[in-house]
Amino acid sequence: MYRRVLVPLDGSKLAESVLPHVIALAKGRDVAEVVLLRICEPPSILADYPASLPVSWEKHREQVITDMQNACGLYLDDMERQLREEGFKVRTESRLGDPADEIGDYASKNEVDIIVMASHGRSGLSKWAYGSVAEKVLHSTCVPVLMVRAPGCVPGI
Repeated sequence: MYRRVLVPLDGSKLAESVLPHVIALAKGRDVAEVVLLRICEPPSILADYPASLPVSWEKHREQVITDMQNACGLYLDDMERQLREEGFKVRTESRLGDPADEIGDYASKNEVDIIVMASHGRSGLSKWAYGSVAEKVLHSTCVPVLMVRAPGCVPGI
């Protein structure tokens, strides 16, 4: 039923708390691939580019973005290793941009069957103040979303 499982990770222990759920969901089933996706904030590149640098502004900007995306993806190596040890075919992807937008975009363009992600479980004022990537993803895609509540979650907080 779920051939390609998308697991957005942000580098936090909360996000990583979905991994046992992913393993339980996929173990012994016909899952072809688990995709670990990390979205990082794009770097802010200052306009005070020093003219003394040997590369053009465009090349400098391109290099800074490439370096940031590579650093963003390094975190996924350990998570990938854990899932491979469980016997899964794993692919990692990293992108720069708004997390909710990028997760939804990736899911719709890459034949994802389910998204498994963590949620802080906030409600009320704290949800409004902090926003909710999980909720935005839920409302921005037609792909099923399995939300895993934070360990120690207290309903109504």
